[in-house]
Amino acid sequence: MQTLSSSLSDLAARVAELEAEREMTLRLAQTDSLTGLVNRGAFTGSLCERLEAARETGASVALFIIDLDRFKNLNDTLGHHAGDMLLAELGQRLRDETGPGEMAARLGGDEFALITADDDIVARAERLVALLSQPHDIYGRTVSPGGSVGVAVFPRDAQDAADLQRHADQALYRAKSAGGRRWSSFDEDLREEGVRRRTLEDELRRAIPAGEIVPWFQPIVESMTGAMVGVEVLARWNHPERGLVSPAHFVPMAEELGLIRAIDEAIFEAACARTAPWVAEGLIEVVSCNVSPRDLLDPAFSRKLIGRLAKTALPATALTVEITETFLLQDMALARRHIERLAAKGVNVALDDFGTGYSNLRALMHLPIQTVKLDRSLIDDVGRDARVSKLVASMLHAARSLGVRIIAEGVEHEGQALFLRSAGCDRMQGYFFARPMPGDAMEAMLREANAPKPRVAIAG
Repeated sequence: MQTLSSSLSDLAARVAELEAEREMTLRLAQTDSLTGLVNRGAFTGSLCERLEAARETGASVALFIIDLDRFKNLNDTLGHHAGDMLLAELGQRLRDETGPGEMAARLGGDEFALITADDDIVARAERLVALLSQPHDIYGRTVSPGGSVGVAVFPRDAQDAADLQRHADQALYRAKSAGGRRWSSFDEDLREEGVRRRTLEDELRRAIPAGEIVPWFQPIVESMTGAMVGVEVLARWNHPERGLVSPAHFVPMAEELGLIRAIDEAIFEAACARTAPWVAEGLIEVVSCNVSPRDLLDPAFSRKLIGRLAKTALPATALTVEITETFLLQDMALARRHIERLAAKGVNVALDDFGTGYSNLRALMHLPIQTVKLDRSLIDDVGRDARVSKLVASMLHAARSLGVRIIAEGVEHEGQALFLRSAGCDRMQGYFFARPMPGDAMEAMLREANAPKPRVAIAG
């Protein structure tokens, strides 16, 4: 009997041990390892449970979404370990701030959340903003990035967890857009803005297959002669009710929704069809198209582009593909494969936003890039600010020494054009020459510029 009793005791101890291990594993699976707070998965489940309980009792639940301001700058200047130290400190502060029945969580990166039944939303939000603004010592330096807070309340602002979190995010975005270090609460203005955005998203999805996204064109001129030698292709949305929708409104939305590739392909095909006759007739030499960094990250991008180009009448040597430095910084090896593959087929590659980063000259030295486009931010003060003028002149000299063509974009007045021409800039584009325009208007301008001029008879 004693042996049986001992065996049962050992079994009970082992069961208890296994149960403790299971609870520990479950706790670890629900905990963010850096801050010790609840992680996103556990937060989502808990939020749903709390809303269900509040629905039965008629209580309110407030969700605060918290995001640090200028956190990326801290990582860039002091390193990721310093950023982790700050996040760990913020996690401790949120644990200290969290009362009974409340939950603090790290959602990812520098984004946190607090679930509470606290009715005094204003006081709690202001306390959180103050908490985020408290200084912290890292590597002997005092940092205080501050943060922004967005809040939404169940059931006033939303009826389920997904909408509650989305509305708190909207409020957070408004706080950050206003400069940060502040809080914002979801309200009717944001609700109406959300409805407008969702409507526009649905309309954008329909606009692509309906052919409402169309190419417009801006001329590129030769600096010495003023002759139009090319066009840059730009996307415009001809909305049937709203009229012309600015790219600033729909391009970022298309990026977020994963629609930018479909837009790029539709614009590319339409632009090639429209411009191929212009090239064949000698009206222009170059058709320049922008490419989304997201598209460039597709390993098959260059092969797909070459395949689409082969189905058009536009010669490969007439096409210029504009890529940004952002892509080069993300994946230089993939950039090299794309650029070399395009160059082998005769497609020109231009580096856009030249002069705004650190890797431009390195890219020009090691990649078959034929053209650089001076960023418009550098053009604003040339000819007026001596320091900017010297900087741009030096950049032009460096690019020329590497044998690449230079195009300045954003030229808006004669002084800029005169300076750039004297400094050796090859080509220019901007409002000083012409604004972007539909295909019919562009073709009419090209034909007028290339029309033979009547001879003037000289008497006597």
